Amino acid sequence: MPIVAQSTETTDWVSRFADEVIEESERRAPGAKTSGAAAPVVVVASGLSPSGPIHLGNLREVMTPHLVADEIRRRGYQVRHLISWDDYDRYRKVPAGVPGVDETWAEHIGKPLTSVPAPKGSPHPNWAEHFKAAMVESLAELGVEFDGISQTEQYTSGVYREQILHAMKHRGDIDAILAQYRTKKTPAKKQQQKPVDEAELEAAEGSGAAAEDDGSSGSAGYFPYKPYCGNCEKDLTTVTSYDDDSTELTYSCTSCGFSETVRLNEFNRGKLVWKVDWPMRWAYEGVIFEPSGVDHSSPGSSFQVGGQIVGIFGGEQPIGPMYAFVGISGMAKMSSSKGGVPTPADALKIMEPQLLRWLYARRRPNQSFKVAFDQEIQRLYDEWDRLEAKVADGSGLPADVAAHSRAVRTASGELPRTPRPLPYRTLASVADITAGHEDQALRILSDLDPANPLASLDEARPRYDRAEAWINTHVPADQRTIVRDEPDTELLKSLDEQGRESLRLLLDGLAGNWSLDGLTHLVYGVPKVQAGFSADATPKELPAEIKTAQRSFFALLYQLLVSRDTGPRLPTLLLAVGQDRVRHLLGA
Repeated sequence: MPIVAQSTETTDWVSRFADEVIEESERRAPGAKTSGAAAPVVVVASGLSPSGPIHLGNLREVMTPHLVADEIRRRGYQVRHLISWDDYDRYRKVPAGVPGVDETWAEHIGKPLTSVPAPKGSPHPNWAEHFKAAMVESLAELGVEFDGISQTEQYTSGVYREQILHAMKHRGDIDAILAQYRTKKTPAKKQQQKPVDEAELEAAEGSGAAAEDDGSSGSAGYFPYKPYCGNCEKDLTTVTSYDDDSTELTYSCTSCGFSETVRLNEFNRGKLVWKVDWPMRWAYEGVIFEPSGVDHSSPGSSFQVGGQIVGIFGGEQPIGPMYAFVGISGMAKMSSSKGGVPTPADALKIMEPQLLRWLYARRRPNQSFKVAFDQEIQRLYDEWDRLEAKVADGSGLPADVAAHSRAVRTASGELPRTPRPLPYRTLASVADITAGHEDQALRILSDLDPANPLASLDEARPRYDRAEAWINTHVPADQRTIVRDEPDTELLKSLDEQGRESLRLLLDGLAGNWSLDGLTHLVYGVPKVQAGFSADATPKELPAEIKTAQRSFFALLYQLLVSRDTGPRLPTLLLAVGQDRVRHLLGA
């Protein structure tokens, strides 16, 4: 067995897969090292269908091989990360919630995605390019290097002609493999990585129980090739005859009634059905690593069947970890056929690329996780900042350090980062309170650390911009912070002596504690002092009643400042309001 170059980060899932991929690559090219030949390029792959918004679940299809490819590059190997854009797939349905799209797009169902018009107002030439563009931009921001391949270009230029003819010649062998699964009980329907093609299922009925994306069949037998109609461009076609010697193929269209006979050795308007197309590409590109969704662990799934069909094309099945679904806070599994599904671009509006990369790097592919668009994003950022601190002081666990390294840099270098990464929840509170007034935001943020004040908001960017975008787009209006203009005189008059004393203690300490740390100490310390303890007393030194008193004091301050029982963290809120206005609203 060849010696596999080991990474210094050997405790995380990425390194383990990198070891396996390098070993598999060397197994497939034995003797390359000893003969002095150049080491083979390691090929990893992803497949994305631009049939609609490419969501955060689809991103795992890219990030899993990207992280493995990047680790292999760090070890000095040449790697090619292919992203096959399945833009020659059929347009299946009009997705809900896509701006610039109405019911008239239904007339294009059955055409290749690249033959469907882009949404109204789009600068892109067709449907596929419209949705590819957003993903390409997001991947660039995430530092993902890839080699994109348009399946429309591959098929229509004849690149796969020999593979198509080979599949047609061996259609009986392919059919025999698929037949092993047609008689098996169909498992409960799961969310599929590759959509079931209704047209192909209808065409397959002639050969018994239809399996997912088997290919077209009828009285003439099984054919793994699907032409697009020469008249209406749709794939609602049935192959009625094929001659291996002349490659003459006859098909008819059930949509418009058109039929024709063509020579397949010069015909480029069609494609192999999915369960044949995928393994054909594995063999053609020499793919060694490609993940797939958990639905492919079931018998008869595309990945399992492809493992048998790939041999017909002289190839081998890649190492293929199954990856779990990705959700978002408060929502179920994502499906691009439904409207309002968050995309990588949506996530990158509210979080830095490092955080999004980290979410995919820290969990094994078979572990599900959620991307936060609600208040949970603040906790995630707190966790990320604690990890950064541990990495800086050398106290982080090896797997955590590895995930951090993969989040902040690639083999090509470090991703751009915020110079002064202030706490996300603090930035969000400031953005909330100042409502877009940058001069006020700078004033508040400069007061966070008077000894080292912020000179410009640019020092806090892009994290500040992400936090501001989150406040403006994902926090409901009734949860936004609106500071009172005038004191709540009725509430102030109703206070008992203890309440009035608590406000006096706070106001007396404002000037001497006007920083984030100082105000934190002050607001937590007032109830301690009122109860006869030192403001520096630790929780272990205090009775449980102190926590109740603190909560009551905080609720009073929120009511006097923002007319609610809760709000942004009080130290941040006080800094945002400013000393003079705080004194005015607290009745000084």
